[in-house]
Amino acid sequence: MNNQSSKTFRMVSYAILGALGTAFMFLSFPLPFLTATPFLSIDFSEIPVLLAAILFSPVAGIAVAGIKIALYTLFMGAGDPIGMVTNFTASLAFVLPIAYIYRRYRTTRSLVVGVGVGTFSLTVILSVLNYFVFLPAYVWLVEMPFTPEIMMTMVLAGILPFNLMKGILVGAVFVPVFLKLYPLLQKQKIGAGLKKQPVNE
Repeated sequence: MNNQSSKTFRMVSYAILGALGTAFMFLSFPLPFLTATPFLSIDFSEIPVLLAAILFSPVAGIAVAGIKIALYTLFMGAGDPIGMVTNFTASLAFVLPIAYIYRRYRTTRSLVVGVGVGTFSLTVILSVLNYFVFLPAYVWLVEMPFTPEIMMTMVLAGILPFNLMKGILVGAVFVPVFLKLYPLLQKQKIGAGLKKQPVNE
């Protein structure tokens, strides 16, 4: 595959993965026991972003995350720009640590460890940003009646456990799917090998 064909293949792959991520965003479901944040729902749109970040590069993951948000906004309208920024940030907080760790060590174990680190990153970063940035933005932009006490309750009783559960669920689906899918991709020379490679290779 020459450089031009490789570039075209990547662009098409990003578009397909971004569209798949958008489709997954429509297949969301709530966690009914999180009464503090009933507006939150789990989807598996990070799986295509993870595939792009691992198989191509972390920059590709960022691009696919942006495509899925852009397409979702195109279909649904820009009625909740804060939510879209939050979703994009969540994707990167979860996906980038996984991609970095896996691409560094290239083992099944590193993939599992990466999911753990990504889940921790997602949970901590989104908790902090929601309390200090995103929820105050709702107060400022759309005059939501969120006091600091209400925001703290939402973060501790809703947003934190939600993102923890999301990371675990998405990781539990992604790891076996990736391990099954990878041999097929490897035949096409797509992505990094699962067997550990020397650092200088």
